[in-house]
Amino acid sequence: MQTKHLHHYNGYAIQPSAHRLPDGTFSSNLLLERANSARAEGRYQFYSLDYFPNEEQALRHSAHWAHEWVDTRG
Repeated sequence: MQTKHLHHYNGYAIQPSAHRLPDGTFSSNLLLERANSARAEGRYQFYSLDYFPNEEQALRHSAHWAHEWVDTRG
């Protein structure tokens, strides 16, 4: 996971990532960590949220998905 995409949003550290698949597409993945909580209790990992033709689109999707998740479940 590349930490250069790490950012903070409404009390969460958001780390989007993309994984290249054998067919050349990219899987959109995400790690969310709630600030000030026990590590295991406040850590959420999501894999293969969707698939994209390039890494940039996959990363953007992960970040957008994270904001939506935080806004609806916070």
